[in-house]
Amino acid sequence: MNTNTKNILNYTSYAYQIIKFYCSELSAKNTPLVIFTKDSYVAARLQQEMLWFNQNLVVSMIPDWETLPYDTVSPHPDLISDRLKSLFLVTQKAFDILIIPATSALNYLPPKQYITQNSFFYSKGQKVDLESLKTVLIENGYINVQKVFHPGEFAVRGGLIDLFPMGSTIPYRIDFFDTEIESIKTFDVETQKSIYPTSKIEILPARECPLTELSIETFRKNYRERFSGDPSKSSIYTNISKKTPFSGMEWYLPLFFQETNTIFDYLPDETLIDVPFKLSSSIDHYWLDAQTRFKMYAYDIERPILNPEEIMMDSVKFHQDLNRFKNLNFDVVDNPLPKITIDYKDGYKNIANYINQCPRKIIISAESLGRRETIHKMLTECDLNLKRSESVNILDPVIEHQLIQSPLKEGFSDEYFDIFTEYDLFPDFIHQEKSNYKSKDYNAEVVIKDLSEIAVGDPVVHENHGVGRYQGLVQLDMLGSINEFLLLTYEKEDKLYVPVTQLNSISRYTGGPIESAPLHKLGSGQWEKEKRKALKQVYDTAAELLNLYAQREKKKGLVSKIDLLEYQKFANEFPFEETPDQMQAIESVIKDMESARPMDRLICGDVGFGKTEVAMRAAFISIMNSRQVIILVPTTLLASQHYNNFVDRFSSFPVEIEEISRFKSNKQQNEVLEKLANGKVDIVIGTHRLLQKDIKIDNIGLIIVDEEHRFGVRQKEMLKKFKTNTDFLALTATPIPRTLSMSLEGLRDFSIISTPPQKRLSIKTMVKNFSEGIIKEALTREFNRGGQAYFLHNDVSSIYAVSEKLTKIMPDAKVAIAHGQMKEKELERVMQDFHQQRFNLLLCTTIIETGIDIPTSNTIIINNADRFGLSQLHQLRGRVGRSHHQAFAYLLIDENRSLTSKAKKRLEAIQYLEDLGSGYFLAMHDLEIRGAGEILGDQQSGEIHEIGFSMYLKMLNRAVAHLKNNEMLDINADYNENNEINIHAPAILTNQYCGDPNERLVIYKRLSSCESLVDLQMIQEELIDRFGVAPEQTENLFIIHHIRIITKDLDVTKIDAGKKTISLNFREKNNVDPLKIIDLVQTNKHIKLDGPNKITLAGDFEDPFDKLNNIKSLVGELKD
Repeated sequence: MNTNTKNILNYTSYAYQIIKFYCSELSAKNTPLVIFTKDSYVAARLQQEMLWFNQNLVVSMIPDWETLPYDTVSPHPDLISDRLKSLFLVTQKAFDILIIPATSALNYLPPKQYITQNSFFYSKGQKVDLESLKTVLIENGYINVQKVFHPGEFAVRGGLIDLFPMGSTIPYRIDFFDTEIESIKTFDVETQKSIYPTSKIEILPARECPLTELSIETFRKNYRERFSGDPSKSSIYTNISKKTPFSGMEWYLPLFFQETNTIFDYLPDETLIDVPFKLSSSIDHYWLDAQTRFKMYAYDIERPILNPEEIMMDSVKFHQDLNRFKNLNFDVVDNPLPKITIDYKDGYKNIANYINQCPRKIIISAESLGRRETIHKMLTECDLNLKRSESVNILDPVIEHQLIQSPLKEGFSDEYFDIFTEYDLFPDFIHQEKSNYKSKDYNAEVVIKDLSEIAVGDPVVHENHGVGRYQGLVQLDMLGSINEFLLLTYEKEDKLYVPVTQLNSISRYTGGPIESAPLHKLGSGQWEKEKRKALKQVYDTAAELLNLYAQREKKKGLVSKIDLLEYQKFANEFPFEETPDQMQAIESVIKDMESARPMDRLICGDVGFGKTEVAMRAAFISIMNSRQVIILVPTTLLASQHYNNFVDRFSSFPVEIEEISRFKSNKQQNEVLEKLANGKVDIVIGTHRLLQKDIKIDNIGLIIVDEEHRFGVRQKEMLKKFKTNTDFLALTATPIPRTLSMSLEGLRDFSIISTPPQKRLSIKTMVKNFSEGIIKEALTREFNRGGQAYFLHNDVSSIYAVSEKLTKIMPDAKVAIAHGQMKEKELERVMQDFHQQRFNLLLCTTIIETGIDIPTSNTIIINNADRFGLSQLHQLRGRVGRSHHQAFAYLLIDENRSLTSKAKKRLEAIQYLEDLGSGYFLAMHDLEIRGAGEILGDQQSGEIHEIGFSMYLKMLNRAVAHLKNNEMLDINADYNENNEINIHAPAILTNQYCGDPNERLVIYKRLSSCESLVDLQMIQEELIDRFGVAPEQTENLFIIHHIRIITKDLDVTKIDAGKKTISLNFREKNNVDPLKIIDLVQTNKHIKLDGPNKITLAGDFEDPFDKLNNIKSLVGELKD
């Protein structure tokens, strides 16, 4: 078969023709079809477009590993999962069309029988030995972990197994009763809670390289035969011998088997194959790349590698195997569309003329419903009325002129119709990918308070004793009861044992760099002195905030009324489920707009976290009240992005939206301004141009400002003229701590949205010495999967010399340059071209720190990374990883320049904190502290450093509350609200129940932070769900927190529940009515007053539950 016979220029047209042919000629015969593509990008695109043309077909793809030959980086588990799923479907002949990129087609695969013999089904009621299942999973490559997050992982807790099978999108929880599977449920990887039951699960092998006894023995034998020298000195050999997988082991796959297969060995004999692309160049390039990299790494004694022909087919072998199968012999009809574009000068006249003259039906495809409505409106003005369709059977010849929404990237001409896409009609249009959301709520303060990811030696703050160092959890025998304590060390190695039931007084120290955190001396009075000093300054800050609050309350603004039916209709069209953070922000905005006081709210949240939807809800409410909305953004590109998003979102409503930017001519801008002044525009979006004097808006109801901090002082002054009585909403990606926002109610209202996007993978971060080899490797990896990359060089004077160097390293790269000294219009054009993939490498300065999303850019190389701060490195790294692909960040340093200790720690920190979860937000906390300093003033920084940020904010909140209630602030007041509870019984999470000390610490902290019995019950249910039925010691722990919660309003300092007596000690100033105590003592002979602040209940209390019930009864009497 000659793979050079075709060269498809239009992928969308090819996808359509293949689907049309398959449905008419092959479907009834159940003949499978395989298509080879030149790269992964084309394969993924064909799969998406083919599934759109016919969703009933099984169109599968074998993605490549997204690694380079001989790479020391392993593929992401999701990619392996997709590959194994597709290979399994092939073995079962359960596919219609299989798409394979050249990079996947050449690599040797595990034998076909490995997939079939190591795939299992388990069902409810089946007899299975748990230990045997655990062994099977490990031998099939599954990793035994504490918590399951990714495909290929499992966790065992008692009679439960959590399992994330390869090829599955969700994990499962298997509950055993002895040796029988009692239930199988799906569960949420973030909350770890079960969701819904299922009857069976399918388990595929977790690796393409197995770690069974047989495969390890085969590997050892093949390794010794293949490589000379002492194998015991090779980490690869010893790791596999110990059943330990290593990064990059996929390139040793042939050593694990007696023989390997090619993809052709998997395919059914009746398979038809189509090669619609010039594959030879792609195959030759991949083969040459393997040979080149082999020469680079072949002499590494510690890591010997296989020859290229041992790990993949060469071009000759590929074509020999290819010719065993029947060629589809499918002639692709290339009918290009006439070049018709819609520009600002002639509008839609060109396409309107073509529609009137063309004998075929016309379909125009928009990428969103909003864009579809915009195009419809413009065509209507040209006296053309195309039918707007939610869906269309494009295979049906009986069609009419239509406007549709689809993911199609290119238009094409067919016998019955011409289809145009926005990419055809609007070459300068900025296309924005949709984001998804997940429900996990992360933020920096939660991490600080719940002590997750804390390490031995880290500084922590005890509210009564000051800053010490965490040394781990220890178990002590206290009068016959084993209990667990947090061990803290202070100055001169003094030790403090904190009961795990009192962890609410502990928080992570975040007042500055960890290495410079203070260390207080126990019992010296130093800590109390620091607290009193801080509290005096906190009091002044609180008074100033309340003064601002009073001034703001005097202002009178616009009152908005809400039509609930209309609003709900708008809300229901939001394509995602609102996150709790987002919902809370929306409710706050509604409340603000309904009040007589002008809204002045700041919405804080990272890119893609849903701030824009909050702004859209506010805009809708303002429009419902017949008022106009201004949306201000700092750049023209962001204006264009927001315009498209708003048009899309409001597409079902009669809302007039316009944009003011340099992308419009002066005439068009003047027309918009005239319509704006006449009240014919509901929403206007633009840059600071909207702040100029010629802008006239008489009925303004709402101003929305995106990234307000990027506007200058003069522009902010111009903005104030609008803000007098108008609702004002600002959006920012700069993190603001929740507790600080509570304190700053007088200055401004805050809403925090801290929910990260769904499917966003952690960014693999590597610190490397500058070398051309590393740069070539990073860029080749990205370009091979059809992606784009940033190369950040923050020196304009040498940036063009770096461009020449990059061109020599990567001659095929299309390099663009962006820096702050370029003219704004030129810079915008470069960024737009990069967004539209006209270039694949952007050489830039820190100008890219904020900007529009580019999902196809997933590699960033930062030169001289040691010269950046931690928070800036985080923001720069955050420019990549905005899609589901694995992203990479390379931090390059000059090996000839010695690094400072601080620079080393920064680079270590960002390399360690590559996950998006709690660690990411913790690392962002230095930005929060900086933001707090800007709002509160630099004079606060000293106190924050001494007592820690969390303690400072707690004091500030308490000071504000006291002043609001006209109460005097007691500087000597005890800030510790914990009470000591002793039930004389072990109260711990046992090692058998929860074996991970860090996990136990987090649970202890969560229990200590519970403020209601409902919260406590939810944690109990979660623990039982995750770990099984709680043992007696853990039930006792729940009892202690139950007692703590029901007594917290009584100012109880100590509860001692022994076998014969239960005693309650109260604070000197407490909330208990003394008459009730006297009444109790007089009416119950078992209760007596034991001193001024202590009562005792006598009886027989052997059982902790009995003690709890008696305390509940006593507390009930005191509260009635």
